[in-house]
Amino acid sequence: MSVERARASDVRAIKELVDFYAGPILLRKSLANLFEDVTEFWVARDERHGHPGSDPAPAVGCGALHVLWEDLGELRTIATHPRARGRGVGRAVCEELFVEARRLGLTRLFVLTFEVDFFASLGFAPIGELDLSQEAFAELRSSYDAGVAEFLDLPYVKPNTLGNTRMIKHL
Repeated sequence: MSVERARASDVRAIKELVDFYAGPILLRKSLANLFEDVTEFWVARDERHGHPGSDPAPAVGCGALHVLWEDLGELRTIATHPRARGRGVGRAVCEELFVEARRLGLTRLFVLTFEVDFFASLGFAPIGELDLSQEAFAELRSSYDAGVAEFLDLPYVKPNTLGNTRMIKHL
C-alpha cells in the first residue's frame, strides 16, 4: 500500500469512499466540495491492483488535513473502503497526515469523531473545552466552512455533531 497526495482524478474515488459512510459517520460531501478541497486530501492505494506504467491503483482509503489556525489542524474525512477495513489503511493515511501536519508547523491536531477507539490508538485524547485564544476564536467564527463551525461547536451545527467525540493530539 502507498499513501500519496490526492489528484483531481482521485476525487470520484474519494466521493465513493465518503458515500459508504455519509450520514451516520461522515458528513456528506458533494463532488464540487471535494474538487475544491482536493489539495487537502491524501489517498491510500492498494498497489496490488495497479498496472505499472499506467494509471495509478485505485484509492482504498482517504483523509484530509485542514489547517484551522497557526498551530492547529483538523483531520477530516478519514475513510477506508469496506473491503479494506482492518488492513491498516486508515492508520497509514493518518500517519501520512501527521507527517504533513508537522511539515506545516502544526503542533496540535483535532478530530470530531464517532471512531473514538481508532483515534485513541493514534494518540488522540478526548477533550471538553477547546484551548483557543480570543483572536483565534473570533477569526474562526467568521469562517464559511461548516467543519470549522462544528469544530467551534456553534449552536447551528449541533444536529451534525450529536454523539461525536472531540479529540486532540499533540504532535
